[in-house]
Amino acid sequence: MERAVRAAEQALIEYEIAVETFRVEVENFSRLHHQKLGPMYARLDELEAQIAEARAERTRDPEDVRKAQEARARVMPMPGVEELFHDWLDSDGLSPEASAMLTEQPVRPPQRVRPSEEARKLYRELARKAHPDLAQDEAERKQRDEFIARVNAAYGRGDEALLRELAEEWAAGPVPEEWRPSRSEELYARLEWLAQRKELLTVVARDLEESAIGAMLKIAPDDPDRLLEEIAEQLLAQVSEREAELASLLG
Repeated sequence: MERAVRAAEQALIEYEIAVETFRVEVENFSRLHHQKLGPMYARLDELEAQIAEARAERTRDPEDVRKAQEARARVMPMPGVEELFHDWLDSDGLSPEASAMLTEQPVRPPQRVRPSEEARKLYRELARKAHPDLAQDEAERKQRDEFIARVNAAYGRGDEALLRELAEEWAAGPVPEEWRPSRSEELYARLEWLAQRKELLTVVARDLEESAIGAMLKIAPDDPDRLLEEIAEQLLAQVSEREAELASLLG
């Protein structure tokens, strides 16, 4: 039974690492997608509106006028309440970007969708050693939770130097004694908790994979950063086509 529990613990930790690494990629891809491609999407929306307006001006057709009005409305839509606070709050309260703005401190955005291989290696090693599921009591779990939160934040930014510092910090700390359950009831309860945790993670993983960004990442699982470049090239081509179409209508 002890072997089964330990095997289940390790399997859960590996699964959590996989889910967290994918979550970071989804989050980074979303931010970089908005940061790098947002202006191109905005340019396309503006061109679409100008084309529709030029066509309506030429034809005077009520249907074309309606389409022009709809196209113009899409260029600068009135934001909803959720959109006003988008990226300002996360599960831990104010996002790093919001905190930086309020305290006038700079924040370094992710430079890549996927952190470097060295960062990924450091993250996996730290997650396996310091994972909260290996805690013997509530006090140790809290300590591990706080430490892993710092590890996750450093990994999300791809900060290799900080990850190395955290690895040294963990190595210098006290090594917790191994948990030795004395009753089979504890082992059964542990297995049940592990199974429930796995089910929750499965839901999280499915939501990530089925999200719009997750679906895009599936297109290029080996090089998600290249996917951004390909999308940018496609958008630039669309912009050129719309500019030519607009010039034709106005000429």
